Amino acid sequence: MIRIAHAGDAAAVHAIYAPHVAGGVVTFETEPPGVDAMRQRIVARLQHYPWLAWEERGEVLAYAYAGRFRERAAYDWIAETSIYVRGDAHRRGIARRLYGALLDAMRLQGINQAVGVITLPGAASVALHEAMGFAPAGVWRQAGYKLGQWWDVGVWQKQLQAPARQPQPIVAFPAIAGSKALRGLLG
Repeated sequence: MIRIAHAGDAAAVHAIYAPHVAGGVVTFETEPPGVDAMRQRIVARLQHYPWLAWEERGEVLAYAYAGRFRERAAYDWIAETSIYVRGDAHRRGIARRLYGALLDAMRLQGINQAVGVITLPGAASVALHEAMGFAPAGVWRQAGYKLGQWWDVGVWQKQLQAPARQPQPIVAFPAIAGSKALRGLLG
């Protein structure tokens, strides 16, 4: 089941994320944040953007969220996306369905473009993004240093909807969280 994440998911989110921080390069964070920090991130992000969770039998197996791309107001209609799936839940189609719901929620907010930032080579992440309709938009060479080496970072971009000539302000996620349109995307 796909649902909106909440502060009570912090321990599960931390358990999914911490191994990537400690031993991987899909994130350039180098110290695993604690459960309280994850709780604060969820609550803060949900004030403006979607944070969704995939739950089965009371356990969170994956989560995906959107966030501000850049601080300048001109970038309000583009958001960066992230998705993490628990190690034992890979290759079940969870990522595609959860990511699809996230992108659809972003459309409801009036967001025009999604950006995925991927540590390269990142074959699984590249494959997911391209399967979801993202296209390569550039590479930042030797952008991050982690685990004793420099890593390139690729940027993938997806247009969610055509930009309006005179765009309306983005709708904050809480304004659509209880909507029939969003409920139709979840579940």
